[in-house]
Amino acid sequence: MKCKICGNETYNIFSALILNKNNIKYYYCDYCGFLQTEEPYWLKEAYSNSISITDTGIMSRNIGSSKITAVILYFLFKKFSKFLDFGGGYGIFTRLMRDIGFDFYWYDPQSTNLLARGFEIKSKSYKYELITAFEVFEHFAEPIKEIESMIQFSDNILFSTEILPSTLPKTEEWWYYALESGQHISFYSYRTLKYIAQKYNMNLCSNSRNYHLFTKNRKINNKIFNLLLKLQRLGLFFYVKKKIKSLTIDDMNFLISKMKN
Repeated sequence: MKCKICGNETYNIFSALILNKNNIKYYYCDYCGFLQTEEPYWLKEAYSNSISITDTGIMSRNIGSSKITAVILYFLFKKFSKFLDFGGGYGIFTRLMRDIGFDFYWYDPQSTNLLARGFEIKSKSYKYELITAFEVFEHFAEPIKEIESMIQFSDNILFSTEILPSTLPKTEEWWYYALESGQHISFYSYRTLKYIAQKYNMNLCSNSRNYHLFTKNRKINNKIFNLLLKLQRLGLFFYVKKKIKSLTIDDMNFLISKMKN
């Protein structure tokens, strides 16, 4: 099986039971360090609900990611520009970011927008200052195609996905395989992310664990990126929140006026 990132030959490294019934193979690429499942024939069943019933961390994860994003955008990007949440799920993150005060929009062809209605993507040709993609990369059946789609929206991508440990864990040793849901099918090492960055002439910042940033035409120091992640945990988010005007009330008034027309 060819690697879906670099096109080199992979090898079957282990098998696992997914959705508690399908025994599937995992393939590893020595060249770029990418791990993928066999062709995921089970995805229709896995996505009978777009958000897995086992995803109990969805709220805390979105709240945490919104704080990180607010700090990164405030200090490193044009904070009053438009932003897009790619793979936005039910719209939780988009709503959180608008509540903080950032002009975010929602996009997800696989899910229903429940919480950010009225702020869906308006045009696929619009170039956003930055797009976010939290806990999305591991769901990609065709990662290169999806990444190229992202680059059409923006030159800057802030995303999260758990980095593969240097020694590949057994299936029972790493929760991120998400065998019960069957939705996680692509796994990236730091080496994989470096390969992607080089392929598209992008700069990579990463905490080498779960938060990463691709930028084009803008070289951001990795130490600054990681410092902001650290300072966010120490309360920098609350400084940002005081400096940005929330869009909550403005959004309500906008939607009310839209309903009247």
